[in-house]
Amino acid sequence: MRVLIVDDHPMYREGLVATLSRQPGVTVVGEAGDGAEAVELAVRLAPDIVLMDLHMPVMNGVEATGRLMAELPGVAIVVLTMLESDDSLAAAVRAGARGYLLKGAGRAEIVRALEVCRDGGAYFGPNAARALAGLVGAESRRTVANPVLPELTEREVEILDLMARGLSNAAIASRLYVSDKTVRNYVSTVYGKLGVTDRAAAVARARDAGLGSGPPGAR
Repeated sequence: MRVLIVDDHPMYREGLVATLSRQPGVTVVGEAGDGAEAVELAVRLAPDIVLMDLHMPVMNGVEATGRLMAELPGVAIVVLTMLESDDSLAAAVRAGARGYLLKGAGRAEIVRALEVCRDGGAYFGPNAARALAGLVGAESRRTVANPVLPELTEREVEILDLMARGLSNAAIASRLYVSDKTVRNYVSTVYGKLGVTDRAAAVARARDAGLGSGPPGAR
């Protein structure tokens, strides 16, 4: 099993490298300190697994996961992070992560997650699994309640909903763990598909469709 380790804290990253290198059947093929470097190395080294932190400079782990899914759809991404919010979990899963662990996870659990995800399965730590179950249920309820704007993708509807809740592009980017540029691109696409030219018109369409209910930042 070829593993690429991605974390912006050198000491923690070095500890992971040392720990995993001692595991039978595991080869650490590289390490990266940010998401952009992770994408570059993964394309060059073709690992089986990328062990990915989320909060990093240059490019965060969610955006890097999405890029890797586009470049190397066969690679398995396992998130290992300090972030335990539902938003970070949802963003990582939507980007394509197969596993999600908190940094308090022990060596045995990390190795188990890598093995399961390498073999095509999914692995979520206990807290993440409970949160994910709740998110899936909430998403199903939203889909049933809002079969609207069929011209938009699920992600575009999500962006539009947050716009209608009053979030700025920067706030949406922070909430979804993507770059400001990525949000701007989505917003432009939404304008085009809805046939509107500004944010106010897009928000009006969103509210007509039942999106945007609740205070800013609510989901």
